[in-house]
Amino acid sequence: MLSPRTRRPPPRRRRDLLLTSLPRPDHVATVMADGGALAALRPGSVWIDLTTNRLGLVRALAEEAPDGVAVADSPVTGAVDGARNGRLTLFLGGEPEVVDRVRPVLEHLGRVITCGPLGTGNVVKLVTNQLWFIHSAALGEGLAVGMQHGVELSTLWEAIKASVGDSFVARHDAPSIFAGHYDPSFTLDLCLKDLGLTDELADAVPADLPMTAAAHQAFARAAERYGFDAAELHVARRIEDDAQLSFRLPGEWTPPWEQ
Repeated sequence: MLSPRTRRPPPRRRRDLLLTSLPRPDHVATVMADGGALAALRPGSVWIDLTTNRLGLVRALAEEAPDGVAVADSPVTGAVDGARNGRLTLFLGGEPEVVDRVRPVLEHLGRVITCGPLGTGNVVKLVTNQLWFIHSAALGEGLAVGMQHGVELSTLWEAIKASVGDSFVARHDAPSIFAGHYDPSFTLDLCLKDLGLTDELADAVPADLPMTAAAHQAFARAAERYGFDAAELHVARRIEDDAQLSFRLPGEWTPPWEQ
């Protein structure tokens, strides 16, 4: 037993910065709201939510924060390999003084882009995911059209990378299709969660957004066929299977989570 002189002090239960990164908005609400972790923060603290979250929830929770507790949202992008290698991009929303305070901490995780007031970090993150999902669905369609008309898969990929068809998705995600694992580090369920959040933002736009709607439908069809826990790029596998093609391409395709 420790003597009074050597007895360790009890652990502090409150911190100056609290960072959360959870799969879904309802998880954030469970952890933070109704007397949860947010209420335990002391004046002068900052809660930074790295979750891809619902805009309204972030702002509502900020309204519930104790006096003197600031809130910032900073969802991240860059996939598992970005996290492993410190090459994430973080979309930071909050009041200028809060942004200035937390930026040095977040820069240890990767590049920080200041987006505007609280909640805009999530808006930007959902826009980037909106384009990612559209690109992912389109990639499988492009490969199928080319292969159906006699073009070798390796030729298609080289042409895509050397043309206006190039994108981060083509370079980062196509190898997971070629390898046949379709990148299980992100599931169709999470894709559909983010697409649902994007739809909530899109409802405020007084225009038809057919590409976003089509991407949502494509991912929903993949989830219905392969299951909601299936890897994200099953959105391309559905096309592959229906067209009776093979998107396998020999090569040393290191999975993103091992890079």
